[in-house]
Amino acid sequence: MIGDKINRRKKTILIVIIVSALLISYLHYSTHTNVHSLHNIFTELYYLPLVLGALAFGFRGAVLTYLFVSILYVPYIIINWTNDMAFIANKLLHALFSGSIALLAGYFVDREKTLREKTAKDRYLAGLGQAAAAIVHDLKNPIISISGFARRIREGKGNVESASEVIMNSAEDMKVIVHDVLDFARPIKMRLADTDIGALIMKAHHYCKEKAEHKGVTLSIDLAVNSVLIPLDRSHIERALVNLINNAIEASDEGDSIDIRSECDERNIYIKIRDRGAGMDRETLENIFIPFYTKKSYGTGLGMAIARKIVEGHKGSIHVESREKQGTEVDLELPL
Repeated sequence: MIGDKINRRKKTILIVIIVSALLISYLHYSTHTNVHSLHNIFTELYYLPLVLGALAFGFRGAVLTYLFVSILYVPYIIINWTNDMAFIANKLLHALFSGSIALLAGYFVDREKTLREKTAKDRYLAGLGQAAAAIVHDLKNPIISISGFARRIREGKGNVESASEVIMNSAEDMKVIVHDVLDFARPIKMRLADTDIGALIMKAHHYCKEKAEHKGVTLSIDLAVNSVLIPLDRSHIERALVNLINNAIEASDEGDSIDIRSECDERNIYIKIRDRGAGMDRETLENIFIPFYTKKSYGTGLGMAIARKIVEGHKGSIHVESREKQGTEVDLELPL
């Protein structure tokens, strides 16, 4: 779709170049030759298609546009040719300057494009390296656990049931990591159906309640929307909510409380998750949605990126506000 937009834009610019060059040439041929001031203005107007050609199509576009304009303009010069040195100098200098400006503009456009592509490639490779390092780091610990306890079972050491549980938990951790990476890497397919958003928030709250109780954190829920049906992909939105609530629990200390609220107006549903935990510093807040960015000692750093991908896939938006030692608030906005 982006490629189609770019092609349409280039076609539009090409039409503008052709039409403007033809129009300027028409003005030249249709205006009496004695009106020198107008012809001087018309001549300067040729810079418009020349610069457009260079900016839109680079050096090659500048050359082709210059040739096209020259084909249109040279017959006019031949028809009105005089041996006056001022006339000859004027036309030669104009041809030289206009061509030089167009070609230089095309050259710089091509150079900028090359540098931009190289920067994008370097950024892509750096991202791959960062992703690989994060995945390897997260998989390393469960693999060590599985290997170590499998060896103990084989050697007949320790409690087999306990070792088996550690192996199963480590395998489950690896499964979560792999699923996170796959979910981020591939497009999320939405299966929309009318969903009770209030019931969905309550379900996410229920899933996170045990984790909150285990840490001594209170989950407070206040739903201003009940039995409001909106088109959602239930599983994806539920996953995003559970992820955000779990993040709030992990950031909270024993005795803290987390508020989960919902509001509604004529166009949108608003879901707010507020904790009173440690909050985030400026660097973390600015990079919160960057894949694989995390200051935690665990996790892939994909949770927030996936949550935003899900919410934006529903034509919604997600915003985060946080202050150190004052907590964090995550606001979700979903269209009705």
